[in-house]
Amino acid sequence: MSEILGGCRCGAVRYQLALDALPRTYACHCRDCQTWSGSAFSQQTFLPQESLSVTGPLAVYELTSPSGRTSIQRMCAVCHTRVYNSNSARPGVVVVRAGTLDRSDELDVVAHIWVKRKQPWLKLLEEVPTWSEGAPVAELLQALAPR
Repeated sequence: MSEILGGCRCGAVRYQLALDALPRTYACHCRDCQTWSGSAFSQQTFLPQESLSVTGPLAVYELTSPSGRTSIQRMCAVCHTRVYNSNSARPGVVVVRAGTLDRSDELDVVAHIWVKRKQPWLKLLEEVPTWSEGAPVAELLQALAPR
């Protein structure tokens, strides 16, 4: 198992992933992700909760959607970098923010969701799967599966 590390901008929060290789990631172009990231999309990956080990002070923000699902965001309590979240719709799964990985420049984006909200200037590779809105979880997990 290789050492896959990440953390917040100020270094107060650090984490390790118990994985054999860097995870594959997806980009979400929904308005919420654009707002949260302050950019055109957010880049993240789904991982088993037990693969993530975190140290340092975390602040928690809970958001309940109109559907009744609760998203629990975890961010550094010092610099407020969003590190990961979980959602009541996917028990046992965490969503790690790709930009917090120390080796984020080595990541592949293997899927795009909510492309109907994509910024018009952004061009996507034709061979990468896209979904107009959210992808069916099974299909997204298949795209994210290690190769």
